[in-house]
Amino acid sequence: QVQLVESGGGLVQAGGSLRLSCVDSGRSFSSYAMGWFRQAPGKEREFVAAISWSGSSTYYGDSVKGRFTISRDNAKNTVYLQMNSLKHEDTADYYCAADIRTYYSDPHSLLSLPDALDAWGQGTLVTVSS
Repeated sequence: QVQLVESGGGLVQAGGSLRLSCVDSGRSFSSYAMGWFRQAPGKEREFVAAISWSGSSTYYGDSVKGRFTISRDNAKNTVYLQMNSLKHEDTADYYCAADIRTYYSDPHSLLSLPDALDAWGQGTLVTVSS
């Protein structure tokens, strides 16, 4: 139902910025709430941000609030994560995900997205040097 491919990761100095992109080659992108998660080495996956199907509603994890912005372009089947004021602790693999369980769900629904669901991208690595 979705085929998610992330890009935009890389090495950046602390205080810098990066923009991640996630493109879906499926047909129902505009109907799904989308989200970004991250996983640092040795740590559990952490929720970063989510956005409603229309883009009108967003939700952020406490550790990134005020620094990261999620957005989407349904005409391009793409969701973005603008990351500013990056910190060393932001270093992680970043994954996008779609709530394919239902159409038009609230972005908070991403918090309960099962790992086993085929709704995740392969990830892109962000490394922030201190």
